[in-house]
Formats: sequence, C-alpha cells, structure tokens
Amino acid sequence: MAAVDDALEAARARIGPRVTPAGLEAELAAGALVVDIRPAESRDREGALDGALVVERTVLEWRLDPTSPYRADRMQDAGQRVVIVCNEGYASSLAAAALRDLGLTNVTDLEGGYRAL
Repeated sequence: MAAVDDALEAARARIGPRVTPAGLEAELAAGALVVDIRPAESRDREGALDGALVVERTVLEWRLDPTSPYRADRMQDAGQRVVIVCNEGYASSLAAAALRDLGLTNVTDLEGGYRAL
C-alpha cells in the first residue's frame, strides 16, 4: 500500500462518519457549511454545487480557521458543521483532517465527491 493510502485511511478514521451523496441535501437543510474545494476547471466543466461555499484547496485552512483574519464570512466557529467536497472524495478527506488539526470539531467530507451526486 502506498504511503498516501495510509494517510487517507488515517484521515478518514479521524474525521468520523462521512456524508453520503443522499445525505448532502439534509446537511445543507440543517445549516451545514458545505465547502467545494474543486479546482475552477472542474467546476466549469462539471457544474457548481448549489449552496456550497467555493474555496480553492490552496487557501482552505485560512478561509475556515475561525481565528484567521482571512476567514470566510460563512465560517462562524470551530464547532460549526462543515462538509468538504472534492471531485471524487479523496482530497476532501485529507482536507477535512487538516481542518481537524486546526481545531474544527465537526468537519467531515462527502463520500465519492461531487461526481457521486
């Protein structure tokens, strides 16, 4: 197994239950902050994710750290429910784990990513 596969497995163990594609609408309805980290070319090609905050992966930590002066307006506090979405559900798991490292306590990702919707 590649080292990145080990890192992915460890990340998923830390972020807890992942959101299923069928459950994403309920997360949005319940007030979760859904964050689309897909690159612009993917969003242009495949479409936008309604209701999601778009944050490129390269600046994710700065936009979602509640203590950051560069925090996105929709990010309220470290306990806010956050669901990260990428293309296929791999990068989003690693990103969610990185946000856990910043102290976010209620962050997970979408199984299968945008392409599973």
